[in-house]
Amino acid sequence: MPLSIAHLGPTGTYAEQAALAYAAWYTQHTQQTAPILCPCPSIAQALQSTASGDTQLSVSPVENSIEGSVSVTLDTLWQLDILQICQALVLPIEHVLIAKTQNLQIIQAVYSHPQPLGQCQAWLKTMLPQATLVPVNSTTEALKYVDEDGAIAAIASERAAQLYQLPVIQRSIQDHPDNCTRFWIVSRRDTPGLISPPVTDAPIYTSLAFSLPANVPGALLQPLKIFNDRHINLSRIESRPSKRSLGEYVFFVDAEADLETTFLQSALDELQTHTEVLKVFGRYPLLQVAGVSGAKSNSTR
Repeated sequence: MPLSIAHLGPTGTYAEQAALAYAAWYTQHTQQTAPILCPCPSIAQALQSTASGDTQLSVSPVENSIEGSVSVTLDTLWQLDILQICQALVLPIEHVLIAKTQNLQIIQAVYSHPQPLGQCQAWLKTMLPQATLVPVNSTTEALKYVDEDGAIAAIASERAAQLYQLPVIQRSIQDHPDNCTRFWIVSRRDTPGLISPPVTDAPIYTSLAFSLPANVPGALLQPLKIFNDRHINLSRIESRPSKRSLGEYVFFVDAEADLETTFLQSALDELQTHTEVLKVFGRYPLLQVAGVSGAKSNSTR
C-alpha cells in the first residue's frame, strides 16, 4: 500500500505543496510507490487523521517567517500524545492576487486563509485600502468566492490559480520577499521507522513543550537556565495559553540538539523536576527539498 499523507486541503493549498515536496523526496530516497495525498478540511483534522490511524503521516505548517507560529498545529500536537514529529521542511511562499478584473479599485473584498492575509497586510493596506479582508479555512477555499464582476479577489499560490483556471493579476504580494513556512511531518509514535527514511546530512532538532507547576516570578528562568548551562541553543521558544485558566501557559521549545545525545537527555532529566508536564514531540532532521511532483491525491474537489 502506498504511504498516505494528510494535509490541509482542498487541492492547491501551500500545505499540499509541502506534502508534494515531501512525497517527491520520500519516493526518491526509498524507491517506493508514490504516496497518496489526503486533503482535510482543517489543520487539526489532518493531524487527527494520523492520530486515529486513517493516514500514516500529516504535513502541517508550524511557523511562518512573517506571521510567526501556527497556533493550531502547536495546540493539537500538545493535545494528541500519540503523535510525534519525524521530519521537517521549509517551503518558500509566494502569494498572488487572483481576480477577474485588472482594476484594483473595484475590488471590495479579499478572501484567504488568515496566515496569507497577515503575510500580505502591508501590500493590502497600500494597494487595496478599500477592500474588506475575509478569512477562510484555506487559500484554495478562498478561490470559490472570486466572482465574475471582479469585486471579490483571493490570495493563494500561482499553482492554485492554474489548477482552478483563474487569472493572476498581481504576483509576489507578500510583504517580505524571503517569505517561507516551516512544516512538520508528523506520524504516530507506534509507527515503524520505515515510514520516514533516515537522513544523515541534515541538522537534527528536538521539539518539546512543558507547563510550569506555578505561575510565579522567575518560574521560567530555571528551565531556560538548564539549556543555557549545557550550551544548547533554543531556536524557538514561545508560550500558548494552557486553556485551563487565565495566566497559565504551555511553553513550546525547539532545541538545536539531538534527543539521543547524553547532554540533551541530562537536560530533559533535570527539566522534569522543574515542570508540571513535559512532552517531547520528537527528534527530526530539517530537510532541504524541491519540487511539487511525485504524489497522487485522492481528492475529487
